[in-house]
Amino acid sequence: MAVITSKSVAKAEMLMHGNGMRTESKYLLMFKASPSERIDIIRKGIPAEALVITGTDMGMPKERLLAYLHFPRSTINRRISKKEPLPPEFSERMIGLQKLIGQVESIMADSGADQNFNAAHWVAQWLEQPLPALANAKPADYMDTVEGQELVAGLLAKMQSGAYA
Repeated sequence: MAVITSKSVAKAEMLMHGNGMRTESKYLLMFKASPSERIDIIRKGIPAEALVITGTDMGMPKERLLAYLHFPRSTINRRISKKEPLPPEFSERMIGLQKLIGQVESIMADSGADQNFNAAHWVAQWLEQPLPALANAKPADYMDTVEGQELVAGLLAKMQSGAYA
């Protein structure tokens, strides 16, 4: 079992909210974080408000994001109003989505893309596109499980390498 120290809590806060200097987004930081850092965050629970912030960054209504991740509206609304963290199983799915956005940011940075590229918006649009690699299903259909999110992240990696058909 991982030991949660004040250093790991500080790192978790930075990953969830950004580093304040805005040289790297919170999504890129989450993508680059080590598995043990993300596990600490999952166990602690990310703030429920992160769902609203991520949805806003994606240009996506909260209701659609709830549907993607299969989160019950009443539970999320209650946790937001009480400023409670998400339970670990919900935190894990939120972090998976945030990692996906960070992965796209990383791909675009590596390719020398325009600094104004909005990875969150791009991901929101891409999630809605039927893909032949998914038997014409949408990546959004896979966002409700960690395995599905890993499958989608793998497709992005294949696109980056040119192996995606």
